[in-house]
Amino acid sequence: MTAAPAKQLDLTPPPVLKTLAQRSLIVGVVFAIVAVVLALKNPAEFYRAYLLAYMLALGIALGSMAIIMIRHLTGGGWGVVIRRIQGAAMRTLPLLAALFIPVILGIHKLYIWAQPLDQIEDKHLREHLKDITQTYLTTNGFIYRAIFYFAIWNLLSYLLSKWSKEGDKPGAPDNTNRFKAVAGPGLILYGFTVSFAAIDWVMSLDPSWISTIFGLVVLIGQVLSAMCFAVVIERILYDYKPMSEMLTPDFVHDHGKWMLAFTMVWAYFNFSQWLIIWAGNLPAEITYYMRRLNGGWGYVGLFVVIFHFAVPFAMLLSRPFKRDIRKLVWLAAWLLLMRYVDLFWIIEPNFSKTFNVTVADIIVPVAIGGLWLAYFFRNLGALPLLPAYDPSAIEVLEPEHHHGGA
Repeated sequence: MTAAPAKQLDLTPPPVLKTLAQRSLIVGVVFAIVAVVLALKNPAEFYRAYLLAYMLALGIALGSMAIIMIRHLTGGGWGVVIRRIQGAAMRTLPLLAALFIPVILGIHKLYIWAQPLDQIEDKHLREHLKDITQTYLTTNGFIYRAIFYFAIWNLLSYLLSKWSKEGDKPGAPDNTNRFKAVAGPGLILYGFTVSFAAIDWVMSLDPSWISTIFGLVVLIGQVLSAMCFAVVIERILYDYKPMSEMLTPDFVHDHGKWMLAFTMVWAYFNFSQWLIIWAGNLPAEITYYMRRLNGGWGYVGLFVVIFHFAVPFAMLLSRPFKRDIRKLVWLAAWLLLMRYVDLFWIIEPNFSKTFNVTVADIIVPVAIGGLWLAYFFRNLGALPLLPAYDPSAIEVLEPEHHHGGA
């Protein structure tokens, strides 16, 4: 049975989205041209900066998909009001699949295990890689697993998007049970595929290091990025109808609570990894932190601890702060910047023993970000900002009777 909207609203996306898409595309193309020049001049710096930027954009897309599935399992208007925002981010996965090609092309520049063993100076690492490069860390295996990950992610995105679009038309079927049937197994698949992708694409940058919790560290960073990104976009839309009429302080409060929860879990996973590795004091594990506590990297790590966790945590404890979108958006934007810094701290020390920021570390993320945002805004402007004939829409259209908190 189809639920009709409780009150008639013009749910058409505001024209500003088209303007934002055009401006993002211009910025992306201009910086992409500069990035290509940098790639020709210094391929090694380009590829490491590319991987950094790619993981940030991918995290927002996959984290958005995860939050959509969480909402389908838990309910609540907080997820309905931002479903189309996160759906637009999720539907950038085909673009991100194409943007993964440069990572494959630069595999020999990024991953030491992809290089000929006789070119590796460290004999202990060379011995370590003899077995693993014949079983798991192979170029073909790396590519085939990436194809498998993207196939799973795009399939989940397709199903969630297809049923969501049906809610835009009168007489739409109630897909609540379908959403739940996909969201449950989908979250499990998301957890496993993201964990293995994190091992393949990031942890294998240093094949001598292992961490069983690293996949969860990357995963929680993705959902935190996605929620912060949704808050930034809903703030942009809040100046226009229909978001100005749909977004209530209660929904904003819920988004702030999710930000607080994800920030705390991010800190917990990172501290757990540090505590276990430091207590174990094993050569195969401790090198990760030894490299990141020396050569100036320790200051970056301290900056992340204070401004990725301590300060945001203290600010998010305030209820009035979490209910004010005009205040919350600044913290959300800051945390997105901190997600870049955190990924920088994870990836870059594999290539440089001393703290160093290159031009590519700035140019390439702006290039990928511009192109990704152009596609995102295009997606967001293609559908109404609310699936009006979905049964869950009434939780936004009549929040005073149907509000579900986080």
